[in-house]
Amino acid sequence: MKTIEKIQSYLQTNNIDAAFVTTPDNVFYFTGFRSNPHERLLGVMIFKNADPFIICPKMEMPDAKAAGWAGKIIGHQDTENAWDILASAVKDNGQSIQSLAIEKSHMTVERLEAITKRFSSLQINRLDEKINELRVIKSEEELINMRKAAELADYAIEVGCKEIAEGKTELEILNAIELAVKEKGAAQMSFDTMVLSGPKTASPHGTPGDRKIQKGDFILFDLGVVYNGYCSDITRTVAFGEPSPDKREIYETVLKAELAAVHAVKPGVTAMELDKTARDVITDAGYGDYFTHRLGHGLGISVHEFPSITGVNEMVLEEGMVFTIEPGIYHPDITGVRIEDDVVVTSDGVEVLTKFPKELQIL
Repeated sequence: MKTIEKIQSYLQTNNIDAAFVTTPDNVFYFTGFRSNPHERLLGVMIFKNADPFIICPKMEMPDAKAAGWAGKIIGHQDTENAWDILASAVKDNGQSIQSLAIEKSHMTVERLEAITKRFSSLQINRLDEKINELRVIKSEEELINMRKAAELADYAIEVGCKEIAEGKTELEILNAIELAVKEKGAAQMSFDTMVLSGPKTASPHGTPGDRKIQKGDFILFDLGVVYNGYCSDITRTVAFGEPSPDKREIYETVLKAELAAVHAVKPGVTAMELDKTARDVITDAGYGDYFTHRLGHGLGISVHEFPSITGVNEMVLEEGMVFTIEPGIYHPDITGVRIEDDVVVTSDGVEVLTKFPKELQIL
C-alpha cells in the first residue's frame, strides 16, 4: 500500500480526483495481484482522499484476495457491462470524479471513450511518468526477487550449453531449457526463449526452428525467467567447436564493449554515456554498422520497462535502477554475437545479477 500512498500524494499535490491504473504489470506493482485478463477489464482505482479498489473479472476475485489485497474488490461477469459497474463502484464509494489520471501509453481509444461517457466533463491527465518514477528505483525486496530470477537464468544457459550436440535442433534445445527451468521452480519464462545457431545468429530477433546444430556454429541464447513476478533477461553466445578467426574477433569485440559499459555504471553517469561507451568500442573495431539496436532497457516486473539505454537518453543513473547491457554485432556474412547482463546501480558502482561466464565458451 505504500506505493498507492505515493500515488495518492501525487493526486493531492496536483489536485486530481483519482487515478485508474490498468496495465497488468502496474496493477501487480500497486496491489500484489497478478492477472492476465485478456480483453476483460482489470484495474485499480486510486482516489485522492478515499480508499482504493480493484475491479477485475468476477472469477478472479478470490485470486486478488489471495494475493494479499485487503481492500475492496469489485467483480464483473462476462454478461455485464464492466464500465457501468466501474461507474457505480465509484459512486458507491462516495466519489465524484472530474479529473482522472490514466496510463496514456496503455489506454485504448475505445476504453477512453467508455470512461468519458460515464464521467461527464472529465479532465484526463497522464500518469505514465509518475509510475515510471516509482518503478525505476527497486526496493531491496524487489532486488531479492530479481537476483533469484537472474540465478535461474544463469542455470538456463548452463542447461542450454549442455544440450548442444551435432544434429540437435534449436527447438529441441529450447524445449530442454524451459523444462529444466520450470522443474527448478520458475513459474514462466520472461519472453519467448531464443536459441539461434549458425547464420541465424545474425538476426537480433530471430525465430528458433528446426535448423540442426553444426560444428563451427555460434549458438546464441537469449532468455529470461520470472520469479515472484520479477524478470531476468540474459544473452550468451557460445561456440560449438573451434571458431574461425573472424568469428572470434567479433566475439572479443562484443565482450570488450559489454565489459566497458558494465564497468562504467555508477550514479551520475547518463544512459547515453553508457550506450556511447559500448558503441565506441564496436565502431572503433570497424563493426559500427552491425550494432543495430540500443544498448539496453529497464528491467523489473516487465522484461522491457523504463528507462531505455540509448544514445539520446540524457537520464542520469541513480542507485537502485536495474537495466540490461546487451551490445551486439550482427554480420550476415560471418556471425552474430550478443552478450547481455542484468545490472543494478549501487551507491558507488554496479552489481551484476547475471553471472554465467562471458569469456568465449568453446563446447
